[in-house]
Amino acid sequence: MAEQRDALTELVQQHVGRGKRWSTREFAARAVDPGSGWSPSKSLMGKIIAGQGYDITPELISALAVGLGLPREIIAAAAHLQIIGYEEAELTAGAPAVVLRKLGATSGDPERAVVEKWTGTPN
Repeated sequence: MAEQRDALTELVQQHVGRGKRWSTREFAARAVDPGSGWSPSKSLMGKIIAGQGYDITPELISALAVGLGLPREIIAAAAHLQIIGYEEAELTAGAPAVVLRKLGATSGDPERAVVEKWTGTPN
């Protein structure tokens, strides 16, 4: 079964909003898709950090990557985890594993333990 989590939303929530690294306005100004010049609005950023529904587009992924200072493949992996999930074996390496670490796994924590903690299943 595929594991899912609101990974993209969580990455943004870690850095954007009241008391975080950037306000929604500051982040919206810095997060610009280099290919199209598109930038998410302040209200879209507010929806994301509030955990409300939003459309994940290629432009949004690119803009968030720039804004967060992360490789696009990491943001894309977070979007993949949020939309359709990953199989357990896919969570052990590459961009999916990096996403898990960015979402709070501490050094030495096996990625599977983090997924189990998220889903509430015992180790």
